[in-house]
Amino acid sequence: METENLSYDLEIEKIIAQITQEHAKTVLLHLPSGLKPRAKELQEAIREATDAFVLIWAGSNFGACDLPVGIEKLGIDLVVHFGHSAWVY
Repeated sequence: METENLSYDLEIEKIIAQITQEHAKTVLLHLPSGLKPRAKELQEAIREATDAFVLIWAGSNFGACDLPVGIEKLGIDLVVHFGHSAWVY
Protein backbone atom coordinates (compact mmCIF):
# COMPACT_ATOMS: atom_id res chain seq x y z
CA MET A 1 0.00 0.00 0.00
CA GLU A 2 1.36 3.42 -0.93
CA THR A 3 0.97 5.81 2.00
CA GLU A 4 1.67 8.87 -0.18
CA ASN A 5 -1.78 8.52 -1.70
CA LEU A 6 -3.63 8.45 1.62
CA SER A 7 -5.49 11.60 2.56
CA TYR A 8 -5.61 12.64 6.20
CA ASP A 9 -7.83 15.31 7.71
CA LEU A 10 -5.33 17.32 9.72
CA GLU A 11 -8.17 19.38 11.24
CA ILE A 12 -6.54 22.68 10.30
CA GLU A 13 -9.70 24.64 11.16
CA LYS A 14 -9.70 23.12 14.66
CA ILE A 15 -6.02 24.03 15.12
CA ILE A 16 -6.64 27.61 14.01
CA ALA A 17 -9.63 27.90 16.35
CA GLN A 18 -7.52 26.67 19.30
CA ILE A 19 -4.71 29.09 18.50
CA THR A 20 -7.21 31.94 18.33
CA GLN A 21 -8.94 30.88 21.56
CA GLU A 22 -5.64 30.58 23.43
CA HIS A 23 -4.22 33.80 21.89
CA ALA A 24 -1.12 31.73 21.18
CA LYS A 25 1.74 33.71 19.66
CA THR A 26 4.30 30.90 19.35
CA VAL A 27 3.05 27.51 18.19
CA LEU A 28 5.00 24.28 17.83
CA LEU A 29 3.93 21.61 15.33
CA HIS A 30 4.93 18.15 16.53
CA LEU A 31 4.35 15.59 13.79
CA PRO A 32 5.16 11.91 13.32
CA SER A 33 7.49 11.12 10.40
CA GLY A 34 4.65 10.14 8.09
CA LEU A 35 3.05 13.59 8.40
CA LYS A 36 6.23 15.68 8.34
CA PRO A 37 5.97 16.15 4.55
CA ARG A 38 2.77 18.13 5.25
CA ALA A 39 4.37 20.37 7.90
CA LYS A 40 4.88 23.30 5.54
CA GLU A 41 1.23 23.09 4.44
CA LEU A 42 0.11 23.27 8.07
CA GLN A 43 2.54 26.06 8.87
CA GLU A 44 1.36 28.19 5.95
CA ALA A 45 -2.34 27.65 6.70
CA ILE A 46 -1.81 28.70 10.32
CA ARG A 47 0.26 31.76 9.32
CA GLU A 48 -2.43 32.88 6.87
CA ALA A 49 -5.22 32.62 9.45
CA THR A 50 -3.44 33.85 12.60
CA ASP A 51 -0.54 36.04 13.66
CA ALA A 52 1.22 33.12 15.38
CA PHE A 53 4.87 32.28 14.80
CA VAL A 54 4.88 28.58 13.85
CA LEU A 55 7.82 26.29 14.57
CA ILE A 56 8.15 22.75 13.23
CA TRP A 57 9.75 20.13 15.49
CA ALA A 58 12.13 18.07 13.36
CA GLY A 59 12.86 15.49 16.06
CA SER A 60 11.09 12.25 16.85
CA ASN A 61 7.43 11.66 17.59
CA PHE A 62 6.44 8.16 18.61
CA GLY A 63 2.97 8.97 19.89
CA ALA A 64 1.19 10.86 22.63
CA CYS A 65 3.81 9.96 25.25
CA ASP A 66 6.69 11.41 23.22
CA LEU A 67 6.49 15.16 23.77
CA PRO A 68 9.63 17.20 22.99
CA VAL A 69 11.91 17.69 25.98
CA GLY A 70 12.92 21.23 26.88
CA ILE A 71 10.34 23.11 24.85
CA GLU A 72 9.33 25.17 27.88
CA LYS A 73 12.61 27.05 27.41
CA LEU A 74 11.53 28.09 23.89
CA GLY A 75 8.53 30.12 25.08
CA ILE A 76 6.00 27.95 23.27
CA ASP A 77 2.39 28.99 23.94
CA LEU A 78 0.78 25.97 22.28
CA VAL A 79 1.98 22.56 21.09
CA VAL A 80 -0.03 21.05 18.25
CA HIS A 81 0.79 17.39 18.70
CA PHE A 82 -0.19 14.74 16.20
CA GLY A 83 -0.08 11.39 17.96
CA HIS A 84 -1.86 8.10 17.61
CA SER A 85 -5.02 9.06 19.44
CA ALA A 86 -6.63 11.95 21.28
CA TRP A 87 -5.75 12.64 24.88
CA VAL A 88 -8.60 12.28 27.33
CA TYR A 89 -8.56 14.88 30.10
